[in-house]
Amino acid sequence: MTQFTPSLPYMLSNPSSSMNKNSQIPTKPWFPTSKALSTFGDTNCMEQLLVHCANAIETNDVTLAQQILWVLNNIAPQDGDSNQRLAYSFLRALTHRAAKTGTCKMLVEQVCSTAHNTLTVDTHRFSVIELANFVDLTPWHRFGFAAANAAILEATEGFSVIHIVDLSSTHCMQIPTLIDAIANRHEVAPLIKLTVSDHACSTDHELPPKLDLSYEELGSKLVNFARSRNVTLEFRVVSSSYTNGFASLIEHLRVQRLVYSGEALVINCHMMLHYIPDETLSNSNSYLYDSISSSSAATTTTTTTTTTSTTSLRSLFLQALRGLDPTLVVLVDEDVDLTSSNLVTRLRSAFNYLWIPYDTVDTFLPRGSKQRQWYEGDICWKIENVIAHEGVQRVERVEPIGKWEQRMRNANFQGIGFGEECVGEVKAMLDEHAAGWGLKKEDECIVLTWKGHNVVFASAWLNA
Repeated sequence: MTQFTPSLPYMLSNPSSSMNKNSQIPTKPWFPTSKALSTFGDTNCMEQLLVHCANAIETNDVTLAQQILWVLNNIAPQDGDSNQRLAYSFLRALTHRAAKTGTCKMLVEQVCSTAHNTLTVDTHRFSVIELANFVDLTPWHRFGFAAANAAILEATEGFSVIHIVDLSSTHCMQIPTLIDAIANRHEVAPLIKLTVSDHACSTDHELPPKLDLSYEELGSKLVNFARSRNVTLEFRVVSSSYTNGFASLIEHLRVQRLVYSGEALVINCHMMLHYIPDETLSNSNSYLYDSISSSSAATTTTTTTTTTSTTSLRSLFLQALRGLDPTLVVLVDEDVDLTSSNLVTRLRSAFNYLWIPYDTVDTFLPRGSKQRQWYEGDICWKIENVIAHEGVQRVERVEPIGKWEQRMRNANFQGIGFGEECVGEVKAMLDEHAAGWGLKKEDECIVLTWKGHNVVFASAWLNA
């Protein structure tokens, strides 16, 4: 995968002057010959075409949008190679954006009739077994699981009660391996308290991967599994939303911290914090202001912070976590920047990152398999959210390593890095997967790579 190149083939960058830019129906649309189409087939050119299509849709240039659409429909079939499927997903997301904004209506109708489908992305609802198998397909999640579990085991050594707050997009799929590790490490296992946030109860957005049972049912399964390993597990669900920075969860944890101050408190953040809005705060988030103010006043070790009109809700959430005086905070997320307010900037960034899951899927799942459809369905959902939506509906606002590191330090956390034992466990896990996966260290983080490109980072933090 190479980066965006600025020039577009002459035939599209200089459309016929006889075409009216604002016309709804082009009089003589330009269609390249089959021979000409071969010049558009490489990944760089697909990216260029998508960028120009995005600009055409944003300016309601139906003629140019239709021309690019025709080319992309011919060079990027839905069932093509990994790069073609990637381009198809972006084209579909752009068309969905046009449908939402009301621009290029003819373009939307043409795509729906040509593709014989709707613009709705179909995401699978997993059973527990299906989801466990699903996250094991690649190191995308297992990397963070392995790194986090090793850090948690080391940080909670000697505690009789371990309280884990699992802010995860994978519905506690990390926890069974952690229970196993704790059972193997201790002759008399500590009590484990597990608190999760059921954001689906408090928001209209259900994030993939989706689960086909309630958290109460999931909790019963985890308690039974822990019992089978001679570990006592207490499971609690708190209805709390990422849309306001998990305010009710913060309040619940503060109350619990006052009552049970002697337990190890671990905040495990696995690809969930990037759903917290990255914009500045509004009056609707005043509840979290009060939460942090109370926390700062009650915790003498917390550095006093001043909330201003430019405070990011993400930063405020991290300050609230710091006020809880946690034993350990683990932060795992994807290493890409999808926060730009500019559509083309987001498109380029997403295109040059999301080729990775499409490329990896070809190494382990056959074309036409159900698991492959589920896997790519979730990627399509991400692409659609990044490209087609704005405002509160655009929840895929991933930030890169450096931005999160700065946020953590500003909240008065310090990184502790990962020891050789942890790195060895992660490398052993990677050996179970395709040869393209790798591991590297960057400052205090470890980073999962695919063919040398950063994919996911993992970091561990203590109170400064």
